[in-house]
Amino acid sequence: VNMNHTFYKYTLTFRGGPKSDLKAQFAEAMFSDLTFPKQSSDFQELSRYIEELAHEDMSATIFDDLWSLYETNVLSQS
Repeated sequence: VNMNHTFYKYTLTFRGGPKSDLKAQFAEAMFSDLTFPKQSSDFQELSRYIEELAHEDMSATIFDDLWSLYETNVLSQS
């Protein structure tokens, strides 16, 4: 796995999207969350964080969508 391209960095690429874009909302909320596990590429750790601590704009459903894209576009390329 290319550890330089964390889930956090990948998700930041969605920032600045339209206000109606749930992935963009997720990315903004994640960016504003100073305790988000930025270095992690571990699904269990991130999923647990989202479920237990996250902001309402960081829903588990959108996380799953983003994780699926991250796996396809980043993890499978390494």
